[in-house]
Amino acid sequence: MNEGNSLRGPQPKVDLPRIMFGTLFIALMIVSCFWVVRPFVLGFAWASMIVIATWPLLTKLQEMMWGKRWLSVLVMMLLLILLFVIPISLVIVSLIDNSAPVLAWASSATSWQLPDLAWLNSIPLVGSKLYSTWHSLMNGGGSAIMAKVQPYIGQAVTWFIAQAAHVGSFMLHCTLMLLFSALLYSRGEHVALGIRHFAIRLAAQRGDAAVILAAQSIRAVALGVVVTALAQSVLGGIGLAICGISGATLLTVVMFICCLAQLGPLLVLVPAIIWLYWTGDTTWGTVLLVWSCVVGTMDGVLRPALIRLGADLPMILILSGVIGGLLAFGMIGLFIGPVVLAVSYRLISAWIHEAPEPDKDPEQVIQELEKL
Repeated sequence: MNEGNSLRGPQPKVDLPRIMFGTLFIALMIVSCFWVVRPFVLGFAWASMIVIATWPLLTKLQEMMWGKRWLSVLVMMLLLILLFVIPISLVIVSLIDNSAPVLAWASSATSWQLPDLAWLNSIPLVGSKLYSTWHSLMNGGGSAIMAKVQPYIGQAVTWFIAQAAHVGSFMLHCTLMLLFSALLYSRGEHVALGIRHFAIRLAAQRGDAAVILAAQSIRAVALGVVVTALAQSVLGGIGLAICGISGATLLTVVMFICCLAQLGPLLVLVPAIIWLYWTGDTTWGTVLLVWSCVVGTMDGVLRPALIRLGADLPMILILSGVIGGLLAFGMIGLFIGPVVLAVSYRLISAWIHEAPEPDKDPEQVIQELEKL
């Protein structure tokens, strides 16, 4: 027995204080680093999402421009400014400029009274019955319900406009996004290689696969959700402006948020169509109706084609990411929230599918447990 112990040699002594202080020092360094870069985190995350989603476009531009990376980066930066930063900035500025009447409308008690709907009497056969039923509903407590709901709606509108009113913060994040995007475009391969190397050091091949899955999820959200929402809201806003709907810019913002949340643009377009017919403008009402049919069905064709380029994701995940991101990070959270949830979902899903699927018959599992 002693001979076996001597062959194995003396057991190394564990220096527990050294391990504890070393771990504490590493934790302090990590927290300090995050504290220093905290103002740049949102801008870098935004830039990373854009660069990952548009990287194939950069490579095609580089091929067209004689292999010059700096030329393709310059074109991409101009495209980001013209197609992304300027339109969103104009929308937010317009939203703030028109916030006073919106707040007054949302906070006014008279704006939330149920309409009389006297035009129901003009409907043949059933008009008078519909009118009397509607007024019975109003007298039975409909107006009281609207009076109770109105303050909460006013608070929600006030909070939303307050989020958009942080123009200085938004412009700072836009500037950081452009700066980080230029750096990532110019050194994208080296950054990707460094991240994959760190992931391999952290979790071997599984870490490398996790990084690739994360990139696919980001591309899926950016292409399949954000691009579709931008296309639908811009086309819908053009239709509203052409048909003479007042506040078309504000309605475009609402439409963009609805499209991001997977609710579709028809929540804004249908009331506009009803309003045009109500005011007697049947010509433009019919034009907007046809245009709305085109815009409303775009996501059925455009979104699946774009999502296939990245990864298929549950729509409830995108909805939760949009709402949660808006509450957590403000306007930028509309883009970052779905990405965070999508990446986490793909990684957890891949980790779960590494294990075999459970038996389809629960009774058989229970019987095996009883035998044990």
